Amino acid sequence: MDKLSSIEAFICAVESGNFTEAARRLDISAVMVGKHVRQLEELLDSRLLQRNTRRQHLTEAGESYYQQCKAALAQLRLAEDTVENMKRTPSGLLRISAPLNLGSAAIATLVARYQLNYPQVRIELDLSDSFVDLIGQGFDFAIRIGSLHPAEPLVAKKIGDYRMVVCAAPKYLAQHGTPQTPEALYQHRCLANMAWNKSNAWQLGDVFWPADSSFICNDGQALRQAALAGAGLVLQPEILLAEDIAAGRLVPVLQQWQQASRPIHLLWRQDLSPSEKRSSFIAWLHEQLPLALAV
Repeated sequence: MDKLSSIEAFICAVESGNFTEAARRLDISAVMVGKHVRQLEELLDSRLLQRNTRRQHLTEAGESYYQQCKAALAQLRLAEDTVENMKRTPSGLLRISAPLNLGSAAIATLVARYQLNYPQVRIELDLSDSFVDLIGQGFDFAIRIGSLHPAEPLVAKKIGDYRMVVCAAPKYLAQHGTPQTPEALYQHRCLANMAWNKSNAWQLGDVFWPADSSFICNDGQALRQAALAGAGLVLQPEILLAEDIAAGRLVPVLQQWQQASRPIHLLWRQDLSPSEKRSSFIAWLHEQLPLALAV
């Protein structure tokens, strides 16, 4: 017999007044109730209940043990209810890693809207183009663009497509002309992200975006501002430039060589236990991100 069952039987025997009524409430035999109580008395080496043919009463040790066990069981039930409630209602901390440009342009807004729906969830959103170690650094989710590393022990779910567009300010095009082919990029001032390298370089047809760009920065918003100022051609996510394009502040070029989109995946650890918090976030991002990207 386990100790918790014995404690529950002891408390029930005290509160019901006798072993027979306790047995009825617990759906066990009165003999089994007695065995539970005797097991506790042997374990504690103390008499807990004094019984005769007509009544029972707690000893001094029994009274102390009863009060403390009752409080402990109440606390245990509260803990169980809390965990059960967490399964039903999303709550607790979500740690999310996302790429800088996509994160600032779309993910931050979507995460904030998710939190409005589930206010008991606390959000920690880390924006970086570095690949975080979900297991080692304790992240719940990571959002990544492009091909995945199959060796990673992670679950991956595609949640959208990352589309790029080449744009320039009207004043830049008026001064330098509009490129008609990707090869013409080498005669233009091009803005580039210093995070791009041979493994993640963007390509138009057979032409890679010029590595020897005239303006290099590690932030998409800064590159956008440089393009708006007329510093050159910019290659950035469509979602980041959509409002400028719609307003005529930037003009798309080389559209017939539209960049091939790259998949966006949501990743999480295989060992994560299911919870309403995680399940609701996966469902939310899978539904909302494609809508945000459909500019």
